Amino acid sequence: MEQNVIDSLAINGGAKTIIRSFPWPVYDESDVQAVADIVRSGKWGDPDCADRVEAFERAFADYCGTRYAVTCVNGSVSLRLALMACGVKPGDEVIVPPYTFIATASTVLEVNCVPVFVDIDPDTYNLDPAAIEAAITERTRVIVPVHFAGQACDMDAIMAIARRHKLRVIEDAAHGHGAEYRGRKLGSIGDVGSFSFQSSKNLTSGEGGIVVTNDEALYRMMASLRNVGRIEGGQWYDHYNPGCNYRITQMQAVLLSQQLKRLEEQTRIRDANGRLLNELLSGIDGITPMRRDLGETLHCYHLYMFRYDPAAFGQLPKQRFVEMLAAEGVPCSAGYPHPLYRQPLFQQKNFMCYAIPETVDYSQVYCPVAEQACRDEAVWIFQHAMLGTAADMELFAEAIRKIQRVVA
Repeated sequence: MEQNVIDSLAINGGAKTIIRSFPWPVYDESDVQAVADIVRSGKWGDPDCADRVEAFERAFADYCGTRYAVTCVNGSVSLRLALMACGVKPGDEVIVPPYTFIATASTVLEVNCVPVFVDIDPDTYNLDPAAIEAAITERTRVIVPVHFAGQACDMDAIMAIARRHKLRVIEDAAHGHGAEYRGRKLGSIGDVGSFSFQSSKNLTSGEGGIVVTNDEALYRMMASLRNVGRIEGGQWYDHYNPGCNYRITQMQAVLLSQQLKRLEEQTRIRDANGRLLNELLSGIDGITPMRRDLGETLHCYHLYMFRYDPAAFGQLPKQRFVEMLAAEGVPCSAGYPHPLYRQPLFQQKNFMCYAIPETVDYSQVYCPVAEQACRDEAVWIFQHAMLGTAADMELFAEAIRKIQRVVA
């Protein structure tokens, strides 16, 4: 191969394919003014002055199509509130995927329960319903489907399994703001939906979380746990449940209210760009977009993911491919380096919990699809890049073709 062809890659000093940036978060002076108004008011906190927090909770519940919403300090705590409200007991088992952020499983440990890792579907990287049923035991109490990357899980199948076995379903929708499954917003389908407002999320206030539900009993318990165990109508110094102060501030609430105004339009932009990118990448040998025909009616693409086949790129390792793609100007990542059960937390059993049976041994867990995704296949493009133009999507595809022309 001629040296000038090799040198054409940006990683070797050639011109970048994409020269623009994709700023995140998106904001304007109305966001700044909303926060400034709260600062000047001196009414920053909750519970003494929670009107802006309550207003955002109502707005987000309405957006999701649920009766109730409870904000909290982050998406990890929102999962913990949901688990506790669902009535799990020490030693109970909770089904989770191995391809997700640590909090999906570590919050299970925090409530003295046992995470049971079930493999993912190779076409979506979400929990495989066919594998869930085989993992259910007499100790199983909850299924936690993660709408990974904003791709809706197969909720019809998962809810049918849950009903058949009388299990609770907590949707981990930390990636799922605004996305829909058969016309219903993610988070509104199971018993509880859990969201994160951390900095990278499609709806953000830097940090924060929320749970949504249609179940009044679950709502009242999560609201109590979030507010130091207090209950609605009770006295300030009366504490009925083992909660902590997990409340957000008025400043976070107004910022989220401002950001929520943009979410639907941003989601539809990401969805349209994702569909276009699927078409573009489907024509590249060795690149396979994730499947989109399992009920999702609106994809929010917190991540745009595709499967990478090194064989079509001269056996170029995935990590090196991603480094080349990033150098071309595509905001991207190789994703998780290994499935969640390979974390030292699970391999060394550093649980600090009294109810995990000694027989639990994560060194014996092996989920082949998750292993393959981490090692060779999964490539992520970040959500803020999905707010670009159709021309940007064309350039993302061209960057991949450029790499392939050089290395294949």
